[in-house]
Amino acid sequence: MLHLIKYNLLVKLKNFATTFWPLIFPILLGTMFYFAFGNIDDADFETVQVGIVKEDGADTLFLMFLDQIENNGNHLIAAQELSESAALTKLENEEISGIYQVGSSPSLTVASNGIPQSILQSILSGYETGKSTIRNIVRTHPSGLWDGIQQMLNQQETLTEVSLGGQTINGSAQFFYALIAMTCLYGCFIGFGSAITLQANLTALAARRCVTPTHKLKLILSEQIASFLLGYFDVIVLLIYLRYILKLDFQGKIGSMLLISFFGSLIGVSIGIFVGSLGKMKEGGKIGIILGFSMVCSFLSGLMNNTMKDLVEKNMPVINRINPAALISDAFYCINVYDDMSRYYRNLFTLAVMSIILVTASFLLIRRESYDSI
Repeated sequence: MLHLIKYNLLVKLKNFATTFWPLIFPILLGTMFYFAFGNIDDADFETVQVGIVKEDGADTLFLMFLDQIENNGNHLIAAQELSESAALTKLENEEISGIYQVGSSPSLTVASNGIPQSILQSILSGYETGKSTIRNIVRTHPSGLWDGIQQMLNQQETLTEVSLGGQTINGSAQFFYALIAMTCLYGCFIGFGSAITLQANLTALAARRCVTPTHKLKLILSEQIASFLLGYFDVIVLLIYLRYILKLDFQGKIGSMLLISFFGSLIGVSIGIFVGSLGKMKEGGKIGIILGFSMVCSFLSGLMNNTMKDLVEKNMPVINRINPAALISDAFYCINVYDDMSRYYRNLFTLAVMSIILVTASFLLIRRESYDSI
């Protein structure tokens, strides 16, 4: 058996298509994903520069409000007191994004539309809303006036987006999880090549192997193990590249990630061997089937649209329960985001059962093949 596995690996490594699609293509695609949006969550907006022009009867409460925002540690705005002419000059030269004209009623002057201007407008709107609330407190509950003023001045971020496990949700993570799932499924190309070498009517090599006394089950298992080892190696290389070269924030334990990749690679190879064992269909038709199947599964798992998997879950959840790419990406979510180990093991169990069924079916299909002459 070891002898068969060794030479099967050597044969596969000499096949460029076997090397390119399951390994190099996902790495190239992952690199493009990374430069497109891989570190989008790390992007920061620059501090918004704003000018303050004081007028007679300036609203001191608004000035206190701005000072509180400027010095709360978030570096949201940087305010500078200017004369009206100097402020307009800086605004025209785009040295500041807006001007707060602070009279009895503060107002905002901007020269363009954009995120900095929207931030300044939101600050002014927040102040006006708070001031209106204080007026209502004065009329209905005067004893709570000081508490209301303190609450308005101490503007704090009270809502934080976190996962069920308490970890921050990265909106672009789904693309990379689906990419790993696609790489696992691309092991079907390796498995397909293995099945072709076992059908005497397709290749001369298969014809020679079929006349040997080696048991068909032994041939199939040796091909599957060799294909699995190569496919698993490809996925491990991709994981190392994403985690340690591109430095993506995969927070789960590497052991759990390797276990997912193990079963993912197993199902990918099993699909390839099964499709390759189907009837006497031409090789091109079988390649079309496995390519279409792997890409449709990857699409439904969120490779092209990170909301697709959730959309399928809401409308037809049974697809996510049998889609191998969705099971793989969901298992990654379980350890990196959800912290749901029962769901994690359920996904792995489903992948294992599907692999066993496919390998058994492949053996039955290949065993029944007979030829008048080879």
